[in-house]
Amino acid sequence: MISFFANIFGYILNVLYQVANNYGLAIILFSLILKLIMLPISIKQQKTMKKSVKIQEKMKIIQDKYKNNPEKLNQETLELYRSEKMSPFSGCFSAIAQIVILFAVFYLVRSPLTYMKKVEPELIEQYTNEIKEQEENKNNPYPEIAIINNKGSEDERVYINMDFLGLDLSSVPNQSLTDYRVYIIPGLYVLTSFISMKMSTAMQNGSKKEENEEPNELDAVAQANKSMGYVIPIMSVSIAIVAPLGLALYWLINNLLMIVERLVLNKFLKEEEA
Repeated sequence: MISFFANIFGYILNVLYQVANNYGLAIILFSLILKLIMLPISIKQQKTMKKSVKIQEKMKIIQDKYKNNPEKLNQETLELYRSEKMSPFSGCFSAIAQIVILFAVFYLVRSPLTYMKKVEPELIEQYTNEIKEQEENKNNPYPEIAIINNKGSEDERVYINMDFLGLDLSSVPNQSLTDYRVYIIPGLYVLTSFISMKMSTAMQNGSKKEENEEPNELDAVAQANKSMGYVIPIMSVSIAIVAPLGLALYWLINNLLMIVERLVLNKFLKEEEA
């Protein structure tokens, strides 16, 4: 399934690359298009988050009333969600979609010749074997990136313009420890992830204050969804350190767009409620 989405994303990224003639610009445009496609899910997710906060007072009453009767507690909890027309698993689809996209984009930037340029597997294998014979590192985890760097100047079929504002998007941070520039994009990604998580927490607490509620802990499912908001960035950072910079650039742009999206949607939903 991951390869299926990586192929689709590769077609889109290749079209954008043909227009922009730059891998970095193509990734930025790709991020914007993907964010627009995911916008309906984002709107539903933010509405669900606000609605989840609002039913916490009722949830707390149920938990206190049936704390010694787990079966009744589960029944009343499901009934509460049903009466509020809200699924307790409403945030799970969004989390799953984010994970699928995360790995699909990783596949794409790891193997751009396969998924983006659609180069014949035979040619990729031929160049990979040639590079292995020339280099000491026989186990390069990104053979297609090595092909672009070594054979791109000789063969247009395997050339991708990876230069973006002086940064080589084919560079891998853990393979370029002496070059401080490879940490600029991952560092900015970490910073924007922190801002995004803070914004999400502030919006949840703000909604509780509007309802004159004390900021209590969310129910188990909501708490799991909240935890996922921390797990995905941590997972992304771990991968970004060992992946080509093109992946970190995508996540950085995605974070910036997410911050803008949350600000706009939060304002829009407040006006809609009013």
